[in-house]
Amino acid sequence: MRILIMGGTRFVGLHFARAALAAGHDVTVLHRGRSGADLLPEATHLIADRDADLSVLSGLRWDATVDVSAYFPRQVRELADALDDPGAAGRYLLVSSIAVYDTPDAPGYAEDSPLVRADGPEADEITVDSYGVLKVQCEQAARQRFGPDVLLVRPTYVVGPQDYTHRFDHWVQRLARGGEVLAPGRPDAPLQVVDARDLADWMLALLTRGTSGAYHAATPATGTIGDLLDAVASAVAPPGTTLTWVDDDFLQAAGLTNRALPLWTTDPLSLATRTADSAAALATGLRLRPVADTARDIEPFEPLPAALTPEQETALLTAWAKSRAESGR
Repeated sequence: MRILIMGGTRFVGLHFARAALAAGHDVTVLHRGRSGADLLPEATHLIADRDADLSVLSGLRWDATVDVSAYFPRQVRELADALDDPGAAGRYLLVSSIAVYDTPDAPGYAEDSPLVRADGPEADEITVDSYGVLKVQCEQAARQRFGPDVLLVRPTYVVGPQDYTHRFDHWVQRLARGGEVLAPGRPDAPLQVVDARDLADWMLALLTRGTSGAYHAATPATGTIGDLLDAVASAVAPPGTTLTWVDDDFLQAAGLTNRALPLWTTDPLSLATRTADSAAALATGLRLRPVADTARDIEPFEPLPAALTPEQETALLTAWAKSRAESGR
């Protein structure tokens, strides 16, 4: 296939491009040239800013287009406008998100679960409140401009090498230091992840087979943050490492957010959407490597600016132990 990737030099797009090239496909990556411009020498590079001018696409055609960088519906529409006709994109795959869902009725919800309302004005910036709505609007624009056969991939937290958010990586690095580790909230709080390399391989297989429709990309709906941290610890933690689970209320009273403790949340909608049923994706070939294997492949990085320092973590653990002693727990 001739494949266009809108992005292709960072994280999910990069892993997809590598998978497609390894499989012998003809890959074109469109990017701004600001990061990863020296990567993927086997691919064709088109340098353009999708928010400014996509005229470089005029007259070109592909068998498939993979859009990993559409966060606003106007970006989907502008891509369609830049092509000579919608068919020039081939089969269009949009990387969406499980954030598109309204609060599910129960864990293990399927792809036909109700979406958040998206009939209002289109936001011009991404916030916690606007992200899910914008992704729904992107999906709507994709169907309107590229037809009903579009492929919508809705991943949960994507993890793995080259993840510039370092949310999962934070815990790999922290557990690798060992000692007493502050674990946030409840160990049974739901959490699902997917390795970007598994996601890429599966998306390529879907395109190769001409699949359409919406699919979740996630570990099983029964996954928890406790499972994840235990798996990471089994891979990287030195002997004697312990997890101390600190209550949500205590952490919130201390003014902490998920910037300090990545992947932690108390938001009911976020917790509910972390229980997506991945059966359809697994039936179409999604293969999920163990979280411990992903943890072993994470390279060292500079700590996140907002993450807890060792001194802050020690102080919180000391205060938590004191509060438990005083309450008799």
